[in-house]
Amino acid sequence: MDKDFLPLVSAVALNALFGNEPKFSHHLIDALGSAEAVFALSEKERRDLFGPYNGLADRIGPAALDAAADELERLSGRGYQFLDIFDDGYPAALRECPDAPLLLYVRSATPARELFGKRPAVAVVGTRDQSLYGRECCQRILRALSEAPSKPLIVSGMAIGVDVTAHAAALDGGLPTVGVSPVGIDEVYPRRHTAFAQRLCGTPGCALVTDYPPGTAPAPFTFLRRNRIIAGLAGATVLVESRIKGGGMITARLAAGYGRDVFAVPGRLDDVRSQGCNLLIREQLAAPVTEPEILPAALGLGRIGRRRAADLQTAVRERFGAALPPEETDRLARLAELVRATRGICFDELCRAADLPYAEVARGAGLLEEEGFIRIDVLQRCTINAKNA
Repeated sequence: MDKDFLPLVSAVALNALFGNEPKFSHHLIDALGSAEAVFALSEKERRDLFGPYNGLADRIGPAALDAAADELERLSGRGYQFLDIFDDGYPAALRECPDAPLLLYVRSATPARELFGKRPAVAVVGTRDQSLYGRECCQRILRALSEAPSKPLIVSGMAIGVDVTAHAAALDGGLPTVGVSPVGIDEVYPRRHTAFAQRLCGTPGCALVTDYPPGTAPAPFTFLRRNRIIAGLAGATVLVESRIKGGGMITARLAAGYGRDVFAVPGRLDDVRSQGCNLLIREQLAAPVTEPEILPAALGLGRIGRRRAADLQTAVRERFGAALPPEETDRLARLAELVRATRGICFDELCRAADLPYAEVARGAGLLEEEGFIRIDVLQRCTINAKNA
């Protein structure tokens, strides 16, 4: 075996053997000096190290190293990349964590060694059961971060809800983003995000990463390790929405345990999706995000030039005034303001609130959506576009 590849092959082998307990691999390496030294032990030395009745001694041997070399060659041929903890390109913030994974599998159009270290990393996480309020807050936060003088790397977990909203908003805002997967590098979880993962991996500066080898299926412990990597990669974590128990809460508490900054978006007292955020703020583990536009400064990314969008009704009148009669422009401005005032309002509710027939509301809402003032989902619920919130 080529000596130049032996450190990486040894890291792949150790990760396959003891990935569930990365601290054990660290102890072995500390005791023996390197990952290669672990596999250079003779059978007697392995028995002496682990004891005569410990099955671990049989697992550390030439067969494990050969299997790792085969995996490295096979996955490299498919375009996957690797970062071991000894590589200069391994994220420095993650290396500081006592339970840092020995190896990261990477899918990216960018060389893995160029993904980390060029900019500060911010994790944006939250519940899968995302509300319209949570989605709007997440989009506003990402828009503010995209306007910061120092552009961050956005880290999240590729999950349904807040996570994928953060990834998508980052891409739309021109920010690089890294998704941390809870399954093997050859899969995407959840599978409904396969097309999005391809878009993410094909965008320069972005990546899908995991410490799981091919064939690893989702299980409770895989999500916990995924959350540890998210918290470890980022210098700060923003929790957008979360119940008292949930992956976002776990990530935020792990980040606090690593000594990283934590922020949380406060919500209504009676909304279970905000109870986790409110609890972290009450426990003083997280600083409240009361205005997304000042978050970049709090993160040390610099101040952005704006504080709030221009008056919505004025913006609507300026856009449509030259093309539509004054009375129709006024109706559009009123509809836009009703949407901003009542997040998630549906067409029937707009009809009652504006005292307009359904056809006029549908046409007006369509025009507002076409020009980017509002968003309409498949249930005809209307929300204000984040840039106009």
